[in-house]
Amino acid sequence: MSQRADAIRNRAAVLDAAEALFRQDDPGPVTLARIAETAGVGKATVLRRFGDLGGLIEAVIAPKVAALQDAVRTGGPPLGPGGPPEARLHAYLDALFDFVLDNHALIRALEHRRPHAYYANPASQFWIGELARRLRAAHRPVDADYLAYAVFTAIRADVIDYLRSEQHMSTDRIRAGLHVLATLSPPGR
Repeated sequence: MSQRADAIRNRAAVLDAAEALFRQDDPGPVTLARIAETAGVGKATVLRRFGDLGGLIEAVIAPKVAALQDAVRTGGPPLGPGGPPEARLHAYLDALFDFVLDNHALIRALEHRRPHAYYANPASQFWIGELARRLRAAHRPVDADYLAYAVFTAIRADVIDYLRSEQHMSTDRIRAGLHVLATLSPPGR
């Protein structure tokens, strides 16, 4: 029984340490060894529980992903079901944008794990699919599938970080541009 309590405590300590390190203003290289040291456990404990850094990052972000998905599926309108299509689109864009802002270091770490990691993971596929549905509902004549990927690319954490730090764009300016991008009409309309 004691070993189980230790395992639960260690898992929580590792997740807390990883989140704390990634939330620092300049997280620098966040490694399994650094996370293990911060959590007060051995690196082997982290490897056994999470497999690699990517598995650990996914475990840290999973409850946040689930909370946003639940809000989208069952929350109140306009983020959840119901409400005018245009309002639903804009509420969803704001929720995704805020999610990226709140979790940018974790998302950046996931973005570069392997080719196409940003687009191919199950959470991103959910975000993109929902974005396409909302775009289609708000703007029927657009290619919603393509536009969903284009808009989703515009909210990559590395893109937002670059625009904020290197182009000195405010978060409000980026958010406004995202809304404009999502509501563009095809030529001749």
